[in-house]
This record gives sequence, C-alpha cells and structure tokens, in this order.
Amino acid sequence: MERIWHKIYGSDIPSEINHRRYCSIAQLIEEAVEQYAPLPAFVALGGELSYGDVDRLSRQFAAYLQGELGIKKGDRVALMSPNILAFPVAMFGIIRAGAVQVNVNPLYTAHELAHQLADADVDTVIVFSGAAKTLVEAMESVSIRHVVVAEAGDLGQSPSPRSPLPPKLTEFAWFSDAIDAGAGHVFRPVDLNHDDLIYLQYTGGTTGVPKGAALSHGNLIANILQFKSFAPRIFEEGRDLVITALPLYHIFALMVNCLSFFSAGAKNVLVANPRDIDSLVATFERHHISIVTGVNTLFANLMAHPRIHHIDFSPLRLALGGGSAILKGTSDKWHSLTGKHIKEGFGMSETSPIVTLNPLHLEDFSETVGIPLPSTDVSLRDDDGQEVAIGEPGELCVRGPQVMRGYWRREEENATSFWADGFLRTGDIAISDANGFIKIVDRRKDMVLVSGFNVFPNEIEAAVASCPGVLESASVGVPDDKTGEAVHLFVVKEPHADLTEEQIREHCRVRLAAYKQPKYVEFVSELPKSAVGKTLRRALRSPTTGAET
Repeated sequence: MERIWHKIYGSDIPSEINHRRYCSIAQLIEEAVEQYAPLPAFVALGGELSYGDVDRLSRQFAAYLQGELGIKKGDRVALMSPNILAFPVAMFGIIRAGAVQVNVNPLYTAHELAHQLADADVDTVIVFSGAAKTLVEAMESVSIRHVVVAEAGDLGQSPSPRSPLPPKLTEFAWFSDAIDAGAGHVFRPVDLNHDDLIYLQYTGGTTGVPKGAALSHGNLIANILQFKSFAPRIFEEGRDLVITALPLYHIFALMVNCLSFFSAGAKNVLVANPRDIDSLVATFERHHISIVTGVNTLFANLMAHPRIHHIDFSPLRLALGGGSAILKGTSDKWHSLTGKHIKEGFGMSETSPIVTLNPLHLEDFSETVGIPLPSTDVSLRDDDGQEVAIGEPGELCVRGPQVMRGYWRREEENATSFWADGFLRTGDIAISDANGFIKIVDRRKDMVLVSGFNVFPNEIEAAVASCPGVLESASVGVPDDKTGEAVHLFVVKEPHADLTEEQIREHCRVRLAAYKQPKYVEFVSELPKSAVGKTLRRALRSPTTGAET
C-alpha cells in the first residue's frame, strides 16, 4: 500500500533513515562508551556500572571468549539470565567477539532448553546460577563444551556469596573470574558488517514450534535508528532514566530499553523480577523515571498497588506498551495517574522488533498500534496475497531493513513466511484507516469460527474489560456440535469483587453480537502468562472439550 501515513509524520520525522550510519552494533557500542564514559549506564540490585565500566568489562569478557574459549566470528553463544548487571556486560562481550547471541529464557524447562541449544548448535552457555540446574538436566541430551555461571551480585559493589551449584556441573567458570581472566588476553576487534548475524531470537512464530529468527547487525541498527528518528523529542542525550522490568532476553526490551537508550547515554535500571510488584514500586520510588516500557498486565498490576499513587511521575516522558494489546481502560487509568497515555506499537521477534508505533506528538490513546516507522512498508493481504481495501481486514505483511533474513535453518518455512515481493507474513489480522493507522484485529490462529462468522478474541476481551469487577480475561475457541466452534471465556475477578456469570453475560449481551457472545464463562484465579506477561491462549484450550492443548 502507499505510504499514506507519511502525512502524519510532520516535520520532525524523516520518511527514510540512513541505516548505513553504523556498520555494526559493535561500532554503536564503541561510540556510546566513548561519548558517555563517566555517566551511569546500568543499575541493578544495589550495584552500578558506568559506560566506561561497561566498555572495560565487556572488552575483557570478549577477550576471554576469544583467548580462553576460542570463540570465533559466527559461533553461537547462549545467554540465559534475568536482568542483572552481568547481562549487558556479557552481551556486549559476545557482540564484540563477533559471536551470535542466542537469547534464552532462564525459566525454560530442561526440555525446552535442550531443543533451543541443539537447534542453534550452541556449545557455549553463559547461565544465571539460579538456572544452572536446568542447564545440567538439558546437558544430558545436548553437548555443551563451555559453561560460564553468573551470579545476581556479580559486578556490584559488594558481590554476594557464590551459590551452590549442581554436583554434576564440574567444568565451568564463574563470570567474575572470566572477566578477570580476560584481562590477561588481548581483545581482537572483529570485522563485522550489516549482513553478519547478531542474535538468534527464538519464537513460536505462526506455528507454535520454537525457531530462531536470524537477526543481523543491519536489522538491529535499522530498528534502533527507526525508533530514535520516530521519537526524536523523547531522547535526551545523557539524561534519560529508563526502567527495564521486561526481560532483556526478550527482543522488545533488548532493542528499546538496552540498545536504543544505551546509544543515547541513558541510565538503565534493571529489574530482575517484575512479578514482585512491591519491589518494583519501590524502584519507582527511588528513581525519577523518565521512560518505562511494559505489557498491559505490568501496568495494570502497578496501578493496583496502593503506594503507586504517592509517586511523583512528573519526570515521565514516555510509557511504551507492547508484547500484548494495551487496553483502553489501562491506558486511561495510567493517564489519570501520570498524565501520560501508554503509547502502543506493534512488533515481533522477526522484525527486530518494532514495525508500527503511535506518534508521540499525538496525545490521545488511539486504540490502534500506530503507523509504520520510517523506511517501513506494510501491506494488508488476503489469502491469495492480494491487497485488501482500506478498512477491510487482511493479514499484516511487512517489508523493511528491520525484517529478519529468515528463520535459522528453516528453509521450507522461510519459503511460506515471505511473499515473492519480500513482504514478511506476520500471521496477524489487521485493518488500516485512511491515515495508515493499523489496528490489530487478532492472530489468525486465534480467530474463532462460529457458524461461519469470524470472531476475534481481542474484541471479546476488550468488551469484557469494561465490566466492573473484571481484572482481566481471555477467550478461546472450542469445538461445538451446532456452530462448529464456540467462545469459552476465562475471567479473573478483581480482589473482593462480587461478580457473577450472569453479570458477565448481561454485560456482553449489550456489547457483542449474538454469535460473538461466550457460550462458556469460567472464573479462574489467574491466566497463564509468558515471561513478559502475554496471555497464553493455547494453554487455555481445554482438553476436556477436545480443543487444542
């Protein structure tokens, strides 16, 4: 489709970015640590690292990887850690050594971990001590040559005592010892360019089978520059204070919180456990936060905490939401609390991740995921690849310098994931208005077919969200003898809410067409969530009804 959204850009936002400004993310790191050397870069668990510290420590770790472990350009190195100081230092060391970082969720089971390590052909793992047991179990079925163990207190002012490790883990190095050992080796800068891989970012994609999105240095450089050019007034060089509660192994926090704001000299407050809302609120109390990112669940949980209303939010300039749909009610409450709406965008692992974002100069909550970033093309298409009319639903397809080269060693799937003209098929159904604002209707795979009518869970959940006493909800399709499929709604009540099934049904009757109304309403204590707080609908499909589990 034509770039009709350019008329919304205004004079501040360029239509194209110069993604050749950097040849690699390593160059971006070098520039930032030189320019902002004395400024604080990362804070976590009472410890703090300056940009100069990050430069020195990541160089030493890169030298350790090269000189001690023999890591070469293109080798895959897994990083399995929560948000602790060791994460950015290890990551920048991996990048500077020319290796490809495989981001791993430290909450994985041994089975999930073994699959990912084997698929990525990893033989070196940097692992958080709390996940070492899982790694040892995974190593029973996959061969790993080198293990480096990081502690939560590593690189802090007063390192914590070392944790006991599984007895079977006999050959490993402590991360702090590896840093020290690196000082005895010479760091050898690696020649890197846009085409070289930087991350394997594992995702379920459109099939649910975990596979690695192969992201290049060029992909990440492009998305950083696209984001920064789209939000030029947000970045205050060397002055921003960013809170990072989303995990850095997730591409959203990795690109936005870490890389983008690191390149602008920001101070990044790392939160290791965002589910501990008491501690998270205490972090807000200690720091004058100017930037916060999160998912709908995180913002909702924050606002439910009694102390949040006593915090001074006057320094806040941006609250950015992603990972799952931001509900209007959540954004309205956040606006009442802070004076800022949550700016929602759309992205995925395959696109580094941002594709669209709501313009920051528009104050209202648009109930869309915004417009495409500079140098980005989108196309809404039917099943035959033909573009649909404005206002009609179609699969969102994306082309731009931030789009991955393909899935790691998945040639057959790559052939079906892209159209012949290079557009990536996202698997999301969307609608565009006349100004190019994109509204995600739902995931194609989550759509429920009721008597031949398309029913989108997001629409049902948005309607239910306005019912008094509802904290959150999720809906899925289940087989039905009469209608083919029917809607099964799961509801979590607010604490102490006196809410009945009939109240839910009455609320839906006046807001949803008959075929969209839930046939089953079930109250649950919580919804299954991913590590970043996204509701896992597949886990709600009940085996007792014959639905997919």
